Amino acid sequence: MNKKYRYGILFTVLVISVLLAGCVEKTGETPGEAAGEIKIGIVAPVTGGASTTGTDMWQAAVLAADEINAKGGVPVNGVNMKVKLIKGDTETSRESGVKAVTKLITVDKVDILIGGFSSGITKADQVVAAEHKVPFIITGASSPIMTRRTDIDTSYFFHHCPTTDDYPESTLLFVDDAVKPAIYTKSDFAADRPLRLGVIYQDSAYGEGVYDGIKKTIENNNLNMEIVSAEKFVMSQTDFRAVLTMIKAAKPDVVYPAAFLNEQTLIVAQGRRDVGLNTIYLSVECNDHPDYYTGVGEWGEYSIQESRFGPYANPAGAIRSNVLKFRDDFKSKWGAPPGMMGASTYEGVYIAAEAIKNANSVDKEKARASLAELEMPQIIEVMEGNTITFSSDYRESKFALYMQQLIMDEAAGETRPKIVWPESVKETDFVLPDWYEPGTGGA
Repeated sequence: MNKKYRYGILFTVLVISVLLAGCVEKTGETPGEAAGEIKIGIVAPVTGGASTTGTDMWQAAVLAADEINAKGGVPVNGVNMKVKLIKGDTETSRESGVKAVTKLITVDKVDILIGGFSSGITKADQVVAAEHKVPFIITGASSPIMTRRTDIDTSYFFHHCPTTDDYPESTLLFVDDAVKPAIYTKSDFAADRPLRLGVIYQDSAYGEGVYDGIKKTIENNNLNMEIVSAEKFVMSQTDFRAVLTMIKAAKPDVVYPAAFLNEQTLIVAQGRRDVGLNTIYLSVECNDHPDYYTGVGEWGEYSIQESRFGPYANPAGAIRSNVLKFRDDFKSKWGAPPGMMGASTYEGVYIAAEAIKNANSVDKEKARASLAELEMPQIIEVMEGNTITFSSDYRESKFALYMQQLIMDEAAGETRPKIVWPESVKETDFVLPDWYEPGTGGA
């Protein structure tokens, strides 16, 4: 190639580069906007011990993206941008979570992250998001440290799920209001006798957060309860009989596990069937999933499930029609009902779309600022004030939680939840079963 021809090519490339740069500057578009798509990374454990929940999250996100795209996409700077989801499988481990988020940010070049299940895993992988200043709507990791830790910049994190402080407060206020009176009436206990509480919790930020929330709830609300046994187990453990035997020896009135779906199912079944711990089992909301009702079988009857969305319960109110439509659409697309983590991740995609629309840009700083100012109507989960918004201090949305009791449905061949608290949404009263055995001591 002669020198004159080579210089001609270089000159042409330079001119094209200048013209392209001028177009970007003139329109104010970022590269993502010019491409006409919003790239969202879904961070979820699609494989590993929490794969049931992770798959639910991914499938719900796909449904939301399909709905948004079917309506034309998200208007941004005069362009209707389509939502493109990219899967970030944490494989239910910290190491894989860090790898997944790193790839989403540095290779896939996502505009925003949604998801995060398991506080321990998310605590590790959110460090990468903080370093790169990528907005992250956390829909499945419940420890308050997600937005309250001080070792990294958390200003890009927005917590769209109840925290481990929220779960125990609603759960134990319900126990104090409905379960304790039923136990004391049946057992003829003195009113000043403390309720005996057994706790079994996962060795993770999530499990420890729930246990800490239990202690804070008892103290802050001056509840007449005492923790008579608190036993820790390893995440993804499958045999709980030894630890449940230890809890049984402490003679609790109620047992409160802080566990994931696969663990909770085994805890309840092994506790009643193998150990003979015939008590009222409480449950954290992440277990409100079709697989839990199937897996726990008859052993789960009369147990309690704290929730904000489920595959079967139908809370009264303004969002009832939205809930039913989401359930029908999800089941039609995927062949099974959605779970709670799917519901919040579904909402997360809509929240991201609304924030980017309001920011009129996929620029990460503008999207972050838009999320901080967000106010949009509740979608399929009941929110305080009927509005999705993030608090100014720790960027937490606030849900209106309710309590369900599992009752055997003969037609389905498994339990189904009935809302028993609070009064505003309850379907029926709490029932203390005949086989229930209280802790010792009447005074």
